[in-house]
Amino acid sequence: MNEQNKAKIILGIDPGTNVLGYGVVSKKGNDIVPITLGVLKLEKYNDQYTKLKHIFRRVDNLIKEYKVDEMALEAPFFGKNVQSMLKLGKAQGVAMAAGLNNDIEIFEYAPRKIKMAVTGNGNASKEQVALLLKSILKLKKLPEELDATDGLATAVCHCYQNNTIATSSGYSGWKDFINKNPKRKL
Repeated sequence: MNEQNKAKIILGIDPGTNVLGYGVVSKKGNDIVPITLGVLKLEKYNDQYTKLKHIFRRVDNLIKEYKVDEMALEAPFFGKNVQSMLKLGKAQGVAMAAGLNNDIEIFEYAPRKIKMAVTGNGNASKEQVALLLKSILKLKKLPEELDATDGLATAVCHCYQNNTIATSSGYSGWKDFINKNPKRKL
């Protein structure tokens, strides 16, 4: 099959340390087809390292199960609570590590950019994003956890981007990450 005619499988992640949302879509030309969406609930774990281990394993399993080509993550927004930001950054980093471990490209998008791509309004609520995704992707029903639709929205946002524009870090693996970040070497 010609590489241009092949559908790309994109995993979208809404990172979190209590609830991580994800969505997987297939993109071929202008067609975006939802494959799966869901959440990883982590509230039951008290230890942050146990939570991070479960994030890595779930993201790794999603990548392998759906043969993901690219991963899109919602980038942490700058909030007032530094501890929350650090926890969110760890969750995002572990998800990224799973992607890098599988040699897939990783892209990051600001929450406002994701909302803008899906709804046309960077200040849209989670409910507005979910309802528009339901309409755009012809979903039969919405999940109870809107973190799942946030993960799906991240994947859809990535589908809408022109990949030739520098909108992300675009790491293709550990070696590429190290080459693009020489000062971060250990």
